[in-house]
Amino acid sequence: MKRELVYPAFGRFWHWTQALLILFLAITGFEIHGSISFFGFGQAVHLHSAAATAFLVLIAFAVFWHFTTDEWRQYLPTWKNLRAQAEYYLFGIFQDAPHPTRKSRLQKLNPLQKLTYAGLKILVIPVVVVSGLLYMFFRYPQRYEVLALDVQALEPIALIHTAGAFALLAFLVAHLYLTTTGRTITSNLKAMVTGWEEVEEDAPTVASSSPSSTDSSTKAEHQVHP
Repeated sequence: MKRELVYPAFGRFWHWTQALLILFLAITGFEIHGSISFFGFGQAVHLHSAAATAFLVLIAFAVFWHFTTDEWRQYLPTWKNLRAQAEYYLFGIFQDAPHPTRKSRLQKLNPLQKLTYAGLKILVIPVVVVSGLLYMFFRYPQRYEVLALDVQALEPIALIHTAGAFALLAFLVAHLYLTTTGRTITSNLKAMVTGWEEVEEDAPTVASSSPSSTDSSTKAEHQVHP
């Protein structure tokens, strides 16, 4: 095993800030729906909108970072080893089976994670963001040069936004569980805090004699010993 910097500084900042914002949006969202009472309805709406704005700013910086560093390639889905990875999570992990995917700086995600994150970034988060913006600016007071969106029915938007939010929460719960499935319960958590992780070293390659080199050696021996 060797220590390798797998998660760069901005990647860690983005990860933890996004997690905290999603949790805060969930808490204020539940209060807006009347499920809990903590801040008060009016304050919850204000805080939810502020956190949503911060989330949008974070997304903008994250998109820029992903494309300028080629980190977006980490999320390209692949079918290779997908079944093996699923079987590992379902059965192998409870039998101390070896992990089917080797992690490195250039391959941080396994095939199942790639598929999940791609769906999250392409489908779930855009649905939550777009429905949230429609929700925020539904007949919004025309101030700060922001005009109201002429949305005729708010209920479908609210249902779509809530469904997307629950999908995000389900992902967060699964993500927290899978965090504990590293070499130790806390190894993945420590890696996301420090950026450094213990990864497997490449197996050393043993040079083999080629036929041409063997022939050359034989000829040399014949020349020395006629």
